[in-house]
Amino acid sequence: MSVLVTGGAGYIGSHMVWRLLDAGEEVTVIDCLSTGHDWAVPPEANLVVADIGDQESVQPVLKERGVDAVIHFAGSIIVPESVSDPLGYYLNNTVKSRALLEACVNCGVKHFIFSSTAAVYGTPERAPVSEDADLHPESPYGNSKLMTELMLRDASAAHGFSYAVLRYFNVAGADSKGRAGQSTRNATHLIKVATQAALGKRDGMEVYGQDYPTPDGTCIRDYIHVSDLVEAHYLALEHLRAGGGNLVANCGYGQGYSVLEVIDAVKKVSGVDFAVREADRRPGDPATIVADPAKIKAQLGWTPRHDDLSEIVRDALDWERSLERRNTQQ
Repeated sequence: MSVLVTGGAGYIGSHMVWRLLDAGEEVTVIDCLSTGHDWAVPPEANLVVADIGDQESVQPVLKERGVDAVIHFAGSIIVPESVSDPLGYYLNNTVKSRALLEACVNCGVKHFIFSSTAAVYGTPERAPVSEDADLHPESPYGNSKLMTELMLRDASAAHGFSYAVLRYFNVAGADSKGRAGQSTRNATHLIKVATQAALGKRDGMEVYGQDYPTPDGTCIRDYIHVSDLVEAHYLALEHLRAGGGNLVANCGYGQGYSVLEVIDAVKKVSGVDFAVREADRRPGDPATIVADPAKIKAQLGWTPRHDDLSEIVRDALDWERSLERRNTQQ
């Protein structure tokens, strides 16, 4: 059996590849390298530079590698950008996912794990939010992911493959062994931006909106360590291979932190007091999203091992420093 990881040269995908290799899996990566890096793919994995929407490139890989499971990370993820370029997001996240799904059906792939998002909930009526909450995305990004969830549901019913949809909350941190981390150019993730500011890579940072209905006026999010997230994917893969049913589950800790609390944590861990500037709200940003992780804990036996904000920040800082060394050596 072999696993195909789409977007495996990117942030979360590269961590997934390492986890699979650690488990002795045969791994192939398909990535067009628009935001990922070929050096982020471990040498033990097979890297195919291609677009997931190109079935003529994808189907031979599925057949030749004997792929039984696809873990699909490839896509665009910036909420404000999706508001300004909705058609680009529907193309990249929905249309190309449809092409990938058809290729999987054509080649008899048995299992499919999809990287979805808490953005499908919009602003939930209750926090923490569980999987049975109403789905009201507030951005084209959230809509594009929800459309793919619906395609997966319908295609599975028609063609008999099993799937898991994992709805991420805010992913941060880096591999504790220093093998992978957030390396995307011009990344907008809060902890990434804050660690860059702490290390002098940015001239401070902006806080987008301080008038939300939260205790300190800034958005509240549930931050999950990337290593815990990829472990959830691996457990989902084991679940599907063992004959488990289709699954839709949140990936978060059930603990929310505001933007200002995260910035304070970065300042404390780094020992640097960098400039923070107030800016206008960004379109598509809900005030509060915190996960109810009860389902994934109960059904997959998932137990977080890195659910500490200081650890998440420390690993992100260590990775950012390693990137500095890498860039200096090039």
